[in-house]
Amino acid sequence: MQRKRYAPGRTGSTARTAVVLTSVLGLGLGLGLTGCSASPTTDDIAVDAKAGPVSPVAPPGRYRTLFEPCGAVPQSTLKDLLPGAAALPDAERGKAYRGVAAVTYDTDRRVGCAWKADSPETSHRLALDIERVVSYDPAVSDDDRAQEVYLRKQLAVGIPVPPTTPPTPTGTATGTATPPSSGATAPEITTNAANAASPTATTGKPSTAPTSGAPSGGTPTPTPTPTSTGLEPRVLDGLGEIAYLDDTLSTVGANGHQRVVSVVFRTSNVIVTVSYREQTTGSVEAPDSEELQEKARNLARMLAERLEE
Repeated sequence: MQRKRYAPGRTGSTARTAVVLTSVLGLGLGLGLTGCSASPTTDDIAVDAKAGPVSPVAPPGRYRTLFEPCGAVPQSTLKDLLPGAAALPDAERGKAYRGVAAVTYDTDRRVGCAWKADSPETSHRLALDIERVVSYDPAVSDDDRAQEVYLRKQLAVGIPVPPTTPPTPTGTATGTATPPSSGATAPEITTNAANAASPTATTGKPSTAPTSGAPSGGTPTPTPTPTSTGLEPRVLDGLGEIAYLDDTLSTVGANGHQRVVSVVFRTSNVIVTVSYREQTTGSVEAPDSEELQEKARNLARMLAERLEE
């Protein structure tokens, strides 16, 4: 009997067996993959439960860079602030108007510039300090951190910050002490420092404590309230988001006087300090407070507008 010649391929029974095995394996793999993706393991559930809610991140400040300070003051303004420069030789006058940049390690975080001009009887100094505050706490915004830095500066020069009075709940009888509601009190740095700096922060009235020479048991002598001239150190309105002015007069040498006026303001996460100083010698009168304050405030307003550009 003649045998059939062998040819590559499968016999009928072998092919049918392969089809059946392939179908079974495919169904098993499909069911296995479906089961793995549809139902999480016990370990996955435990990890998700421990994660908890995601805390919100505080927004960044408005400013990411700072402008160049020495070129921020026009020459016309410098001529007014540094009158002694007009009498200097051309080379020295140009140097006086260019100013000297402050040495900083990161010009995106802090910059500054200083100018000076001397004459035989008076000397003038102008300095700018511009700081961009960054909060490294994700729960505290750059603006809030800048406000903390600003308040420390204001309190350091003795200008108190009025404490925040919590609102009185509706229906409370007049004169009845009511504890403030949660979250209604002022920040600790503001209230405590303000009360320590100002004797009128809690009572709203000047102190009436007797003088050291008042007789025991006698009528106390009220402390006289100083007359306001409108030129004393104070909080300023209409400059940045918050601002203050400081004015100090001191004696230099035997007959000289020095007055320093500083205007500090905050806009978002940037704090700007303008310091303007005039010093006189000999019989020249002390520098005029009103004039120096006006010039310093005008420059501060100009820089505030520059930040808004």
